[in-house]
Amino acid sequence: MPDSIMYQEDCFVVLESDKSEEFLTHQELFQKLKELLQTRQIELPRALQKFTSIDEQAKHLMENYSEVDVGPNHYLQWYVVRLEKL
Repeated sequence: MPDSIMYQEDCFVVLESDKSEEFLTHQELFQKLKELLQTRQIELPRALQKFTSIDEQAKHLMENYSEVDVGPNHYLQWYVVRLEKL
């Protein structure tokens, strides 16, 4: 049986072209993806076209992917991290 800790998330490390890595909470990443999606509705990836709201699209991205295409030579990736105090 898998350990339930595998499904816990403290935050996300976000990697973006031309920027330093940053740590975001679940809500901060959700907001960042929503803002990105608001400007990209015309060129929306096929997997997101079935969702009618930007909230649904952002939620689907967060739960099922770890990156989104933001254009040639650019990237936006995120990974769940658990922070442990030593």
